[in-house]
Amino acid sequence: MRIILCAVLLIMAQLSWASDGYIDITAPIVRKTQLYLAPATALSGPALPEVGRELTELLSFDLGLPSIFSVSGPAAGPAGADLVLKSSYALNGNALVVECRLIDQALNRELTAKRYTGTPKELRRMGHAFADEVLRALTGLKGPFTGKIAYVTRISGNKEIFVMDSDGRNPQRVTNNGSINLNPDFAPSGKEIIYTSYKKGNPDLYRRELFTGLEARISSRQGLNAMGAFSPDGNRIAEVMSKDGDSEIYLISREGKELSRLTRDPGIDVSPAWSPDGSKLVFVSDRLGKPQLFVMDADGSHVRRLTTSGAYNVTPRWSPKGERIAYARQEEGGFQIHTIGVDGSQDSQLTSQGNNQHPRWSPDGRFIIFSSTRGGTEAIYLMRADGSAQTLISRGKTRDSHPTWSAAW
Repeated sequence: MRIILCAVLLIMAQLSWASDGYIDITAPIVRKTQLYLAPATALSGPALPEVGRELTELLSFDLGLPSIFSVSGPAAGPAGADLVLKSSYALNGNALVVECRLIDQALNRELTAKRYTGTPKELRRMGHAFADEVLRALTGLKGPFTGKIAYVTRISGNKEIFVMDSDGRNPQRVTNNGSINLNPDFAPSGKEIIYTSYKKGNPDLYRRELFTGLEARISSRQGLNAMGAFSPDGNRIAEVMSKDGDSEIYLISREGKELSRLTRDPGIDVSPAWSPDGSKLVFVSDRLGKPQLFVMDADGSHVRRLTTSGAYNVTPRWSPKGERIAYARQEEGGFQIHTIGVDGSQDSQLTSQGNNQHPRWSPDGRFIIFSSTRGGTEAIYLMRADGSAQTLISRGKTRDSHPTWSAAW
């Protein structure tokens, strides 16, 4: 009896379950939770191996990214697994039904189950949705995998904006104007973006609905209209304009009405990014000589310097939980991704290979995407928030950059 009791206590310690029934992702973990993906089966009708294979590969990729899991596929078998994920499908005409269940094998208890219906083209959306649900069921925080990634690519020879799934699949063109398009940023809804385009000669700011394609030029003042960033409530946009001389940060409404000027300094002020509660902005300024990160209140008051190390710090982004800021620092050999506490403490370098820029957080704060030249050409990579598991996700052979990650569509 004592041996059995000790074994049970050991299993509980290994899984690091918190008191509320979720896996505590902040607690020390003796070993990763062993997650077995059972072979996908047909609910009815003929077996479709390609459907089962794609679903299993997708779930394996998504759930292999968080640090809490060690994922094994159908060939491994369920022996020794803590959790088993079972999936099944049925194709009825043009309707695809997918069912997924997550089972605690030790307790023989179903933790969560979902049924999705759509077209065969929506298979990947269904798989990403269940990966999100697995993380919600086990940690209390939904995953980010149903979100989209917008980015700039030179696939056509020009800098155009595309969106793709969070794993780099299913790229879709957003702009097709044969010009230079830069710095996409999602609205909080994930259904529209703002970006800067030179398609009318001047760098102007546009807002575009992704589903309808409807577009409006919302900032076309003389000079620069760039680096737009939606506020957390989606009603305001911080952007850089040079209409009054040097580059300064302004607030405009989502329709483009100028609300206020936030910075008034002879230096160059660029790259505004909001805190999650909308009360502050982090930005880049060379007002003290070299580009450094500064923080100010959303009305432009109480400016303070954030970074004190490094001679060239750029492209900051606030984490969704508000405790850290990701940015790029010029090091010997190129830029590297860092994160820093909002009080300026605990600065941590996350990358070391190639030239790495434009870090952006996933909606849940678990991951950071960024562009890197480590593979020979600029491409989009994903990593955990601590810098581990750095993974190539963009699949083109041209230069991809300026990524940003939306909430779920």
